[in-house]
Amino acid sequence: MDVASAVPERYHHLFSLGHSISGFQPVGGNAARLLPGSDETIDTMAADINSATDHVHLLFYIWLSDYNGTKIVEALKRAAKRGVTCRVMADDLGSRGIIRSEHWQAMRADGVHVATGLPIGNPLLRLFKGRIDLRNHRKIVVIDDRITYCGSQNCADPQFRVKAKYAPWVDAVIRFEGPIARQNQFLFASDWMTYVDENLDQLLSKPPPPSMPKGIFAQVIGTGPTVRFSAMPEMFESLMFAARREIVATTPYYVPDESLHGALCTTAYREVDTTIIFPARNDSRFVGAASRSYYADLLNAGVKIYEYKDGLLHTKSLTLDGEVTLIGSANMDRRSFELNYENNILFHDSTLTGVMRERQQEYIARSTRITKEAVAAWPLSRRLWNNLIATLGPVL
Repeated sequence: MDVASAVPERYHHLFSLGHSISGFQPVGGNAARLLPGSDETIDTMAADINSATDHVHLLFYIWLSDYNGTKIVEALKRAAKRGVTCRVMADDLGSRGIIRSEHWQAMRADGVHVATGLPIGNPLLRLFKGRIDLRNHRKIVVIDDRITYCGSQNCADPQFRVKAKYAPWVDAVIRFEGPIARQNQFLFASDWMTYVDENLDQLLSKPPPPSMPKGIFAQVIGTGPTVRFSAMPEMFESLMFAARREIVATTPYYVPDESLHGALCTTAYREVDTTIIFPARNDSRFVGAASRSYYADLLNAGVKIYEYKDGLLHTKSLTLDGEVTLIGSANMDRRSFELNYENNILFHDSTLTGVMRERQQEYIARSTRITKEAVAAWPLSRRLWNNLIATLGPVL
């Protein structure tokens, strides 16, 4: 089944744009479900690893040596011992704790193949060898070439003990099964073969996983500083401009470029019901201030702004007219656009988008709506601080 027969014509250009970014055609026949919460996501991943028969591929930006982090470590060690090929990669900055821990060495000793993404080494020498600011922010899990996960969650407890005062981290992850797993497989392989002298072409040339009858139509969107800087904002903006009735977005970090901010305002000006949800308390004081510098513009355009109160809302999601969803690792900030390697999945399915929309509504129910009056009442010192920090957007 091709995009013309599976997706309404008004959305064809979204998947064409996705193809221009990563080279992946959208594929149908996928089963998918939104997982209930962070702990359940880790439990489901561990269960899938326990059931793996051929290989397990994992890549995380942040992997902590906490309860959930070590639960995945133990599942990988068990899988490797029974002959499953396990390849795991973690970003050298985000996961520096576990990479330098006994858990990393124990995985290697038990036969897990481990690799470090974008290694830093000596920070002073790194300045002469490459850029330390480029990071692999992806969260990829592929099991037996048929199961994959996509969302905002790192491999850690929701209590996120390295920044515990902002906890719990609130994430959303979807488990996919079907041909879409092969596209995440390609992303993982491209990162793996960059840092490990191992050719995975044979694995990538196998027949794709079987399709499910009447399954979900989906496409992986992989972006990074070596692709094109405008790719991720192009995707966000195209989704906004495609909206006829409603856009709901969640992001913890809103430090947009001018075109993305303009697109969000324009969507509201077009009388599309436009909602964005941020965390009330941001783990970065500076990013939080920069985000709030845009509130007045958004509110004047008619955007509804909510601040989530019950933890750090870390979910990166966008739902369009109850039919299309983008979920993954990319924030609406300059770092995600220009410095980070990101992975997202775009899909068309009214049922699953409805489930994602219900999750977004749960966030709204646990949020405070921000009004023009509230922003106007901010003291001058706060507004000046927000605007000053916003000028540093390119480095935030």
